[in-house]
Amino acid sequence: MTLALIDYGAGNLHSVHNALKAAGAEDVVVTADPDVVAKADRIVLPGVGAFAHCFEALSAIDGMIEAMERKVHSDGIPFLGICVGMQLLADAGVEHGTTPGLGWIKGTVRAIEPAAGLKVPHMGWNDVTPKEGAPLVETGEAYFLHGYHFDAENAADVLATSDHGGMLVAAVGKDNIMGVQFHPEKSQAYGVNFLKRFLEWRP
Repeated sequence: MTLALIDYGAGNLHSVHNALKAAGAEDVVVTADPDVVAKADRIVLPGVGAFAHCFEALSAIDGMIEAMERKVHSDGIPFLGICVGMQLLADAGVEHGTTPGLGWIKGTVRAIEPAAGLKVPHMGWNDVTPKEGAPLVETGEAYFLHGYHFDAENAADVLATSDHGGMLVAAVGKDNIMGVQFHPEKSQAYGVNFLKRFLEWRP
């Protein structure tokens, strides 16, 4: 099983690669080559930084988005987006102006409105509360670092939440597509176990 870890200059690749290996992935290919993605059995899209920068960097790789869409939508292989990689699944992000996203899961990425006494960005360990029947995500604590959040259009696409002075989306998903706002690679045993379930996932 080949897992393509997308390298578009905007992800925590080394840590995500190590976490996937710790979870049992044997053939992880860090790649910016759409031809490699076209042959992959699973795809992981990491992401750190601003939504606009990440989408522009991904779009700048000729044929990459098309290869991802073919594998995910036509071939139905499992896909995981992490942090901004999850946010890119949305229709748009409003950081530094409005930037279109992949549009795979309906919603908009917006700034977290700070609640009284709580800081933004939402940073550190926090509870993850999955929706009943949600795939892959289990109750526990994970590591978050984000100032923007996924405002999903359809409640059915929200698989888990976290509370930071109000509900924030911790995971979204639909069919063979999964995105998590937390960082599995920084979430110790919780994160490794989540990645193990992703590697075994047969949506």
